[in-house]
Amino acid sequence: MTIQTRFGPYGGRFVPETLIPALDELTAAYEEVREDAAFQAELAYLLADYAGRPTPLFHAERLSARCGATILLKREDLCHTGAHKINNVLGQALLAKRMGKRRVIAETGAGQHGVATATACALLDLECVVYMGAEDVRRQELNVVRMRLLGATVVPVESGSRTLKDAMNEALRDWVTNVRETFYVIGSVAGPAPYPAMVRDFQAVIGAETIAQVRERFGHLPDEIVACVGGGSNAMGIFHAFRDLASVRLTGVEAAGEGLDGRHGAPLAKGSPGVLHGSYSYLLQDAWGQVAEAHSISAGLDYPGVGPEHSWLKDSGRAAYAAATDDEALAAFRTLAELEGIIPALESAHAVAYVLRGPSSAEPTAPSPSQTGRFTIPGEAEFDPAATRFARGDLVIVNLSGRGDKDVYEAGARLGALS
Repeated sequence: MTIQTRFGPYGGRFVPETLIPALDELTAAYEEVREDAAFQAELAYLLADYAGRPTPLFHAERLSARCGATILLKREDLCHTGAHKINNVLGQALLAKRMGKRRVIAETGAGQHGVATATACALLDLECVVYMGAEDVRRQELNVVRMRLLGATVVPVESGSRTLKDAMNEALRDWVTNVRETFYVIGSVAGPAPYPAMVRDFQAVIGAETIAQVRERFGHLPDEIVACVGGGSNAMGIFHAFRDLASVRLTGVEAAGEGLDGRHGAPLAKGSPGVLHGSYSYLLQDAWGQVAEAHSISAGLDYPGVGPEHSWLKDSGRAAYAAATDDEALAAFRTLAELEGIIPALESAHAVAYVLRGPSSAEPTAPSPSQTGRFTIPGEAEFDPAATRFARGDLVIVNLSGRGDKDVYEAGARLGALS
């Protein structure tokens, strides 16, 4: 089967001519391993015995009582390295080794993709270089230490906003310069073809497991799937199995930052189509087409673009996209910890914030800290049927894409949990 390069009008390749042969080589290699039983068996072995798949589908009973629906958490936070990123990276690292590429580069924001890449490279004896915005190096210090312990070279990027966009710019420059011996592991469903489809395929194990698990346990499909969206790999990974099942609502949650009228990272809500990092998709840009700066308390959602397939799902109406503010995500971060004993990544907390928010919130609102310093969200104290967006019998699955170890100092300082 030919790899998908366009999603409606979105996707494609908008890269320097020097990268076209490398993309052609990658496409051919990926098409080959998709049908290669030995490659697929090795990947399946690593996903099971190394990454820890399948991940559980956990019934969050106290969160369910708060929301007025049955809420299930797909526990990608329990994967080795602490997030869904390892699914894609193991596939791409195996492909790099198959292609004879001994040097691997990556970009990272929250650091989870960087840690996953460094982990896979250590396992497979590959050189690893990770580009990371200097601001993200500061706020994700734990993951920087982890990458260096795993033998990776971490390169702080001081240009621009010093976040994920700028790290990806530097990684692309490196690839152009060292294209013959280097494999670029992109961490999301963004970038030039074949990356959006390839990354989605490697992450599709999430949705394939989920659909089997929910059918086995409940005997029917869920009403809604919810996942956070930055570039969008965790969302696309769980959406893909449900894409052709029209009865299942697909909801992505972007970063509303300080509010959609202020600084945010919500290109699907407030952006427009254009070209960023090699593909045509929705992005934040000014009237002259210059890429605008994104903002989110979550380093993994602090990106001005989104994967092209998400853009097509939005335009086609197959998926809906909401947004949660920094303060809503912080409130959800603490609420899930207190209710279920699970500390989520701030990225994942945006998806949790969506299920906690009432139906009247057409625009994300920022909850205020109480006198105790504890954030609250509408409906947090007790279930109120008028304050929930769900019907009583709804079955909702939230993709908990990562764990929050990396975020405890950033979030704790904002929540007043550290003294």
